[in-house]
Amino acid sequence: MKVTVVGAGNVGATCADVLAYREIANEIVLLDIKEGFAEGKALDIWQKAPINVYDSKTVGVTNDYSRTAGSEVVVITSGLPRKPGMTRDDLISTNAGIVQSVTENVVKYSPNAIIIVVSNPLDVMTYCAHLASKLPRNKVIGMAGILDTARYRAFLADEIKCSPKEIQGMLLGGHGDTMVPLPRYTTVGGIPVTELVAKDKLDAIIERTKNGGGELVKLMGTSAWYAPGSAAAQMVEAIVKDQKRILPVCIKLEGEYGINDCYLGVPAVLGKNGIERVIELKLNSEEMELLQTSRKHVKEVMNVLDNMPAKA
Repeated sequence: MKVTVVGAGNVGATCADVLAYREIANEIVLLDIKEGFAEGKALDIWQKAPINVYDSKTVGVTNDYSRTAGSEVVVITSGLPRKPGMTRDDLISTNAGIVQSVTENVVKYSPNAIIIVVSNPLDVMTYCAHLASKLPRNKVIGMAGILDTARYRAFLADEIKCSPKEIQGMLLGGHGDTMVPLPRYTTVGGIPVTELVAKDKLDAIIERTKNGGGELVKLMGTSAWYAPGSAAAQMVEAIVKDQKRILPVCIKLEGEYGINDCYLGVPAVLGKNGIERVIELKLNSEEMELLQTSRKHVKEVMNVLDNMPAKA
């Protein structure tokens, strides 16, 4: 069993570390374009194997995709963060070029791999990878919903003063401030969250969740990595172990929720074939309206990619 993580930055290295520590695969390949960077991170992770007692081998390589051949799952974290003065279109153009190149190399050496996209802007980069890979939709999946749901559940645990293990939640839509948390589908030890948290506090938690990434950027000056890396690793584990877990992931919708040809986060069963099936929740009118707003926003960003000269 072989898993590759492309991009040895904070998110990619965290993902590889969690995969190794949890012994998800026999071999975890960490790849980066920066000379020696992935090799160093992988060696550091391997050297703590005797301390943390695991035997998954981490291997680092510099831009040599032949070393990734035969990977069952590939996680793509490559891309640049948005810098001062950079427009949204600039970010999309830059990262789309990176994700397209990475995806083409991944498919060349691991044509049967399931691809998990973490690069931002998440929804449109999943779209980009899907186009570049020419794989069926169930094998190109975006990671955002697990991260967003984890933030939501963590904030609720603080408010309720309970273990986060007790909280189950779900959200839909794009990765950003148009995401759609669903209190109606949130439970704490089987108890509806609305029984335990007042509406004004619940609304405040939902708003904090929507801006979860921005909050961390303000605090640290950079994006998060522990939670995103761990979220990607959870998706890999569900696939590799064929766990049939129900998790919120980004996928191309083909009629579900009345939406076509848009990449949005929805609950799905994750197993050895990638997305085994999409779960279509029964939304009320307010929830559906919010989801349509999110669809409109994501579609606008997808259109930016479609209209770029390189895609003409």
